[in-house]
Amino acid sequence: MSKVAKLSQQEELEAIRVRLEKVIAEFSESNATPSTAIPWLSMAMTTAPLQPTAHIYEPSLCICVRGRKKVLVGKDLLYYDENHYLLTCIEVPTIISIAKASPKVPYAGIAVRLDMEMVRSIIAEMEISGTPVEHSEPGIAIRPVTENLLEPVLRSATLASQKKDISIMAPLLQREILYRLLSGPSGDRLRQFAQFGSQTNRVSKAVNWIRENYHKKISIEALAKMANMGVSTFHRHFSEITTMSPIQYQKQLRLHEARRLMITQDIDAATSAIQVGYESVTQFNREYRRLFGQPPATDKKKILNSDLQGVDSVV
Repeated sequence: MSKVAKLSQQEELEAIRVRLEKVIAEFSESNATPSTAIPWLSMAMTTAPLQPTAHIYEPSLCICVRGRKKVLVGKDLLYYDENHYLLTCIEVPTIISIAKASPKVPYAGIAVRLDMEMVRSIIAEMEISGTPVEHSEPGIAIRPVTENLLEPVLRSATLASQKKDISIMAPLLQREILYRLLSGPSGDRLRQFAQFGSQTNRVSKAVNWIRENYHKKISIEALAKMANMGVSTFHRHFSEITTMSPIQYQKQLRLHEARRLMITQDIDAATSAIQVGYESVTQFNREYRRLFGQPPATDKKKILNSDLQGVDSVV
């Protein structure tokens, strides 16, 4: 009996995926970017594999509607596919890749940007009292996709083409998706990041400061004070959340931003290195090659001569 019920659930999920894949395909045919008329919703489809490429995830829910994606975060390697979603609660620099995608079997993905103010509002309405924890949850996780989460995502994707209804319906669907996350297997993690005063939330303030001030020199003591923690405690929690040390996190942000500047503003490696805070161009070139696999000039030329400059269209 249980085996039949489980099979039925999988069939229901697959039916929703098929409908969602069709909506994404129709959207991608007429849109060059993943942005939709709903500000917090993005969707895209690709018919070719994606080589390892730098990408910064913002706080979001990302779903592989069809296909599989590999995500490298610090030294941690994660995979998510049609049966799992990726949840990021802070901005995380990553290297992403898609091994299989073709015109016959495209990769299709959809992303929902998280509104932490709305998350906090829903938490208050749910009247959930969080249990204090001694450790910080990582800011990125893989969890199973459920029908009650995928269904409002489908309705949101469908709504994106119904512009006259968006202003009324989109906020309702956004709240439903966030509620499903909070009441599902990701609930505890998301609450730790959203609720003021939690250890995770305090460290997140330091993470956000680095994100906004990546070009400046950082003081671990000052960041620890910002989080109201001792230096060793702060360093441990920071590493648990980001899988990197504060210095490594800043370095990856600098390199990602330098790469973006070289592509979008057509500037050379030395200029971009200085703009993102490097004092040594030699050090920049060395660290850039270590992260992206080739020297800045070679990498820039490859991106400009390929479709990789549209990497952000792969959600």
